[in-house]
Amino acid sequence: MAEITENARPGWVDDELFPFESRFVEIDGHTVHYVDEGSGPTLLLLHGNPTWSFLWREVIGALRADFRCIALDLPGFGLSTAKPGYRFLPEEHAEVVTAFVAALGLSGATLVGQDWGGTIGLAVAQRRPGTFDRLVLANTWAWPVNGDLHFEAFSRIIGGLPARFLVRHVNLLVNAFLPTGHRRRKPTAAEMTHYRRALDTPERRQASAVLPGRVLGSRRFFAELEAGLPGLAQLPTLIIWGDADIAFRATERKRLEATFPDHTTVIVAGAGTYVESDAPEEFVAAVRAWMVT
Repeated sequence: MAEITENARPGWVDDELFPFESRFVEIDGHTVHYVDEGSGPTLLLLHGNPTWSFLWREVIGALRADFRCIALDLPGFGLSTAKPGYRFLPEEHAEVVTAFVAALGLSGATLVGQDWGGTIGLAVAQRRPGTFDRLVLANTWAWPVNGDLHFEAFSRIIGGLPARFLVRHVNLLVNAFLPTGHRRRKPTAAEMTHYRRALDTPERRQASAVLPGRVLGSRRFFAELEAGLPGLAQLPTLIIWGDADIAFRATERKRLEATFPDHTTVIVAGAGTYVESDAPEEFVAAVRAWMVT
């Protein structure tokens, strides 16, 4: 069940940095925060770890004149609150986003997904056919990576007990991932404050602590996702790729290109994991050029 609520956003959110109306909807016991700006063809923008809809603010600001830009916060991230007992697993996030798009009645939209947002968004596309007519995928993946030493090492180390402790108690992912994921520019102090405040207690940081381990741990989810990709392969796809990313490599980009043959690829030279925030003008230009084709 979904119900629009009147939650107020916290005072630490800067109205100049994030000049959008905050909306809240109850989804299966979660309070999900989202923004819904502009009109025109619908873009659903999905973030990854450890970010929130704030990641998309410059993209939304630039595109809302011509597009309806919807960006939500996954439960436990940003301004969204998870219900008791939620485990913050990617398969659970996919169910929440599926219920969210149903609640808003979205169809014929364009998925814009980065990192876990691409993975979760593609799972939603499989669960709810017709929601998306087009895909924009940025530095993401959609298949099991068991046996790939690059991802195996990341998931085992960052998903292990010592690192999870550091995530919960010193906000390791925000303090390490956000700076290293921006290669073209340095996030400002104000931006870093918005990422830290969104995950400002050990309990809040549980959401970001869980996901690294699920790269390997959610084996069934990724197997089902991979098996469902042929059903999405006909969708026109824009791949926007920061080529200085230390997480997602040319290997992942090439596999996405093979998976979605009707694709256009835009390489953003020197950009990192968070390409939409690292090089927003180039990201926006790529979306605009592709959407009119």
